Amino acid sequence: MTLSAIVIRILDFYSLLIFVYVIMSWFPLSRDGVVADVYRVLGSVAEPYIGIFRRIVPLAGAVDFSPLVALLVLRYLIQPAAVTLLRSAGL
Repeated sequence: MTLSAIVIRILDFYSLLIFVYVIMSWFPLSRDGVVADVYRVLGSVAEPYIGIFRRIVPLAGAVDFSPLVALLVLRYLIQPAAVTLLRSAGL
């Protein structure tokens, strides 16, 4: 397995974490319990990246599109750029 394939898998996994975090945010959660702990961990992993886009993308009424923009940038800009750089370096 090449380094570029590993990077693709890591970025795909990170995209999945962001997606699960966003879906979990749609449901009311209790403050205690395993699900709340999972949500907090996902938030600590996903929020630093999503937060970048929250500062840029305005709210559309009550809808926050910043996670969607963050996922699109990750999938269509960052991932191809990283793979291209790694492949051009021969990794």
